[in-house]
Amino acid sequence: QVQLVESGGGLVQTGGSLRLSCAASIRTFSPYGMGWFRQAPGKEREFVALVAWNGGLTVIAESVKGRFTISRDNAKNTVDLQMNGLKPEDTAVYYCAACMTYMPTRLTSPSGMDHWGRGTLVTVSS
Repeated sequence: QVQLVESGGGLVQTGGSLRLSCAASIRTFSPYGMGWFRQAPGKEREFVALVAWNGGLTVIAESVKGRFTISRDNAKNTVDLQMNGLKPEDTAVYYCAACMTYMPTRLTSPSGMDHWGRGTLVTVSS
């Protein structure tokens, strides 16, 4: 069973930047895509970004488009989320996720993911 391990969360001021990284625990891991979701206190988990492992598709949520960038490193089995221009409303636990098959109607849904990390907390102070 693959494990996804996130790192890079923390406390940052409004307008600041953070880089999150997610590493898969096994070398033979070959998902269709990997991405990031987030969950703020009292809210449902929401999609942030996803990248196909073959590089053919990148999807970014409208709420973070222009500020967040997702990238992958197939050799290292990692996916990163570069977050710039952070706002207090970006405060949440950020989860790494992976989907093993291509399901276009579920790529941005938590129900479409097959594996999850434990999450890393991002706090943006005003």
